[in-house]
Amino acid sequence: MLVITSTQPLADACARLAKHEFVAVDTEFMREQTFWPKLCLVQLAAPGLEMIVDPMAPGIDFAPFYELMANTRVMKVFHAARQDIEIVYYKAGIVPKPVFDTQVAAMVCGYGDSISYVNLVKRINNMDLDKSSRFTDWARRPLSEKQLVYAIGDVTHLRDVYLHLRDNLEKTGRASWLDQEMAGLTDPKTYEVDPETSWKRLKLKVRNRRSLGVLMELAAWRERQAQTQDVPRNRVLRDEAIYDIANQQPTETSQLAELRTLSDGFARSARAKEIIDAVRKGLARDPKSVPPLNTSVALTSEATAMVELLRVLLKAAAGKNGVAPRLIADAEDLERIASEAEPDVPALKGWRRQLFGDDALKLKRGELALAIRRGEVVVFPVDAAANVSR
Repeated sequence: MLVITSTQPLADACARLAKHEFVAVDTEFMREQTFWPKLCLVQLAAPGLEMIVDPMAPGIDFAPFYELMANTRVMKVFHAARQDIEIVYYKAGIVPKPVFDTQVAAMVCGYGDSISYVNLVKRINNMDLDKSSRFTDWARRPLSEKQLVYAIGDVTHLRDVYLHLRDNLEKTGRASWLDQEMAGLTDPKTYEVDPETSWKRLKLKVRNRRSLGVLMELAAWRERQAQTQDVPRNRVLRDEAIYDIANQQPTETSQLAELRTLSDGFARSARAKEIIDAVRKGLARDPKSVPPLNTSVALTSEATAMVELLRVLLKAAAGKNGVAPRLIADAEDLERIASEAEPDVPALKGWRRQLFGDDALKLKRGELALAIRRGEVVVFPVDAAANVSR
């Protein structure tokens, strides 16, 4: 097994890989104790080539690898690509292109929702993989032979999986469907980490827009601290504490001692003053800069019933076309189609509209009906209802 630990062998290997149509790529990383992922291992494979690269080796320059990732003549094949691409973007400021994500491709080809690499290899290659090393410490050196064998397996079998799925997409005329899915995955905006928008990741609700203004400032402050110190967000300030501070809106450090979500003595810490500054800044925000609270309205009984019908239609369309239902439409899509006059959702665009969206709108308008015939859902025009055999 080739394990590369210095720059020249890496440059030579990448030059050889660049001559191939595609390269399978996987990474091993650690981020439990950091904000930014710590790249610990890179696995690469092409037809007749397979290797492991150690980014933690002293003095190694990873520029040849990043040049390969930026080479638009070579297809980069990943499974569940987002975190791997995120690492490349963080390290080199580039998004690999073009990209083929076998997990997404498998959904297009009817292998189910978010199928794992192990299950996909089993179904396509008829091989059982040993995943016992999955949660090992990839930052520890030296790596064991068992770890290396596990790691290289994540790309050696990926070659055959890619070729199988690529052929399937071409035969079914669905290659363009995958291209649409890869557009978002290769958009740099997908991987940008902006402190000013970090509040959107919080699931907690606040009482009013003043509290939301404070929450926005606190979340931005925490994000900057976590990035600068390279520590997880909750190590700076837990989500529950942000919610508590946003609603209580303390304007003096002494008031922080009254909050149950903060530890004893926190009010005397160096961070206490910074938090109070963020609270004051949030309270002083222009109301126009604070979005309205997301006060979702419960669906009407008619819309709720329509969602259930749409769910049946979706399952039928997915089964008929051999596509994972979640790739066609999610729960929010169905609710918006059922309740909005002109819903702007992915399910009503591109190939999704052909498979499901047009029929969904017809069902909503009362132009289509559903029935069970011989154990399967059938879709038919309303005026043909009398001719449907039950």
